[in-house]
Amino acid sequence: MRHPIAASVLLLVLLVSGVPPATGQEFKPGDPARWEADIRAFEEADRTSPRPQGGILFIGSSSIRLWKTLATDFPDHQVINRGFGGSQLSDSIHYFDRIVLPYRPRQIVLYAGSNDIAAGESAEQVAADFREFVGLVRRSLPGTSVAYIAIAPNEARWSLMPEFTKANELIRQFTMTDPKLSFIDVVPHMLGADGRPQPDLYVDDRLHMNANGYALWTRIVRPYLR
Repeated sequence: MRHPIAASVLLLVLLVSGVPPATGQEFKPGDPARWEADIRAFEEADRTSPRPQGGILFIGSSSIRLWKTLATDFPDHQVINRGFGGSQLSDSIHYFDRIVLPYRPRQIVLYAGSNDIAAGESAEQVAADFREFVGLVRRSLPGTSVAYIAIAPNEARWSLMPEFTKANELIRQFTMTDPKLSFIDVVPHMLGADGRPQPDLYVDDRLHMNANGYALWTRIVRPYLR
């Protein structure tokens, strides 16, 4: 390769941003097949080091995938991280049988929705997808609880905040209909006195969180873990 350093930098940017690197295969926007390699990597990891059932499964988009301190943040729980790239709720639905069922978790903590809206979906569609995901849990894992982390604010997508807020409210209302559902509202804790996202919670892309952001999420999420 004529510019190996530039190529390495580009790959790092793609991985951190949650955008899958080019594999020689073209995928349509929203095509869940673009995450097939990630799902196969999970399955291979499970074959090498099987995960116990009955733990707490964290799934969703890059904010979950990049939560590298998850196990040490919740040492009293058996946690499994199965966040993948810039995934949407529909992707977790599509791969439900492969990234949820094998672990038969007692609880699922889900963060997704920001990428969905950024891709043009409405708040109503995000809420509908969450209801569909919960329906899969109810049919296959009736004893499993689901905690939804609210779509978080960030400067990179600040213009989408009204739609984020609408989706959060629709999902919050739905979680109130079932004692096995909970809504984890991280939004007010991530905003400063000026009503904007606190900059010290994010990395330079102003989209993903840094260690301060994950420390905040840890404090907020911990009371909801069963």
